[in-house]
Amino acid sequence: MKFVLAPDSFKESMSAKKAALAMEKGIRTVYPEAECVIVPMADGGEGTVESLVSMTNGEIIKTEVIGPLGEKVIAEYGLLGEGQTAVIEMASASGIEIIKQEDRNPLVTTTFGTGELIKHALDKGVTRILIGIGGSATNDGGVGMLQALGVSFKDQNGQELSFGGGALKHLSTIDLSGLDKRIAHVKIDVACDVNNPLIGENGASAIFGPQKGATAEVVEQLDQNLAHYAEIIKSDLGKDIAQKEGAGAAGGLGAGLMAFLNANLKKGVELVIEYTGLEERMAGADYVFTGEGSIDGQTLFGKTPFGVASIAKKYSIPVIAFAGRIGNGVEPLYENGFTSIVGILKGVSSLDEALKSGEANLTFAAENICRVMKMR
Repeated sequence: MKFVLAPDSFKESMSAKKAALAMEKGIRTVYPEAECVIVPMADGGEGTVESLVSMTNGEIIKTEVIGPLGEKVIAEYGLLGEGQTAVIEMASASGIEIIKQEDRNPLVTTTFGTGELIKHALDKGVTRILIGIGGSATNDGGVGMLQALGVSFKDQNGQELSFGGGALKHLSTIDLSGLDKRIAHVKIDVACDVNNPLIGENGASAIFGPQKGATAEVVEQLDQNLAHYAEIIKSDLGKDIAQKEGAGAAGGLGAGLMAFLNANLKKGVELVIEYTGLEERMAGADYVFTGEGSIDGQTLFGKTPFGVASIAKKYSIPVIAFAGRIGNGVEPLYENGFTSIVGILKGVSSLDEALKSGEANLTFAAENICRVMKMR
C-alpha cells in the first residue's frame, strides 16, 4: 500500500509536517509495511516556508531587516535543500502582525525589509525565489522593496522618496540603473490568491486599506497615490499595471513585483504543489490523505486540500480529507476529487483541549479509516 500524506497545518494545533507524521502513525498501526510519502503542504501563506523547508531538508535563515515602521526586526526565510531556491513570506519582514493595532498606518509603512530578504537570498546564490505576499501591513506599491534592491524613486527636487504609501504622490521619476543585476538571472514566483487590481473600488487601498489602519479619507489618498505611481510606471517603464489582476495584492506589492522584477503571480497552493513535486510523488499511490484545521465551502476556492484533491482526481486516486472542524457547504467537494471528509474530534471538548490533542486525534482518525479499508 502506498499512501501520500499531504496535509496543510492545523492552525494553532500542529504544523503540516506534524500532521503528516500523525497520519503516518495511524496508518502504520494497521499497515505496518505501508509506503508513506510525506509531503507537508501550504497555500502560499503562513507556514509555506516551514512546509517547503521541512519537505526538502532545507534551512531557516534569520536576519535583521527594516520592519514596516522603519524599526529593526528579525525576519526569516527558507533556503530549500538543493540550495538554489529561497522561499520568503513577506509578512515576516513587512507584516501586519508585527505592528500593534494602534500603530498601523499605511501612509508610512514600508516593504523595504522584504527587499532586504530578497537581497539576502541573492547573496546565497539562489536562482529561484518563491514569495508569499499575504498578511502585509503596507500600501506602498512595493516601492520600499524595490528601494532595498537598488531602484531609485525621486521627487521633483531629485530627492529619494521617504517610506510609505503617503510619499507616492511626490513621485516624479524612476531610475532602474541601480537595480541589483542578479535579479535578471533569477526566476521569481509569487503566491497570490487575490485578483484585485492596483486601484479603484476593488483596488489595494479600498479593499485592504481599512484593515491596515486607513480611514475613508486615507483610503482615498492612498488610491490616488497608487494611481499616480501607476502613471509614472507607464511613462517611465512602458508597463500598464493599474488594472492587472493581482496588482493590488499586499498593498500593491503585486504590482511592484510584476512591473519591476518580471515576477509570475499564481495561486499559492499551485506553486507549493509545483515546488514539492506533489504530482510526481503521487505516482502509483493507493490513497491520498490531506486536511487542515477547518474544511467548509471555502475550501473549494484554492485551499490546500482542494489543490491536493485536484491532482489526485487526475489519476483517480481516492482522497481522504481530515479536519478539526467541518463547516457548511462541503457537498461540492465530493464532486471535485474528495472521497471522504473526516472530522477528527473524539467528542465534545473545549477549543483549547481540541488544539492540544490534535495530533492524537488525527492519528486515531487515520487508524480508523485504515481499519475500514482493510475490511474491503
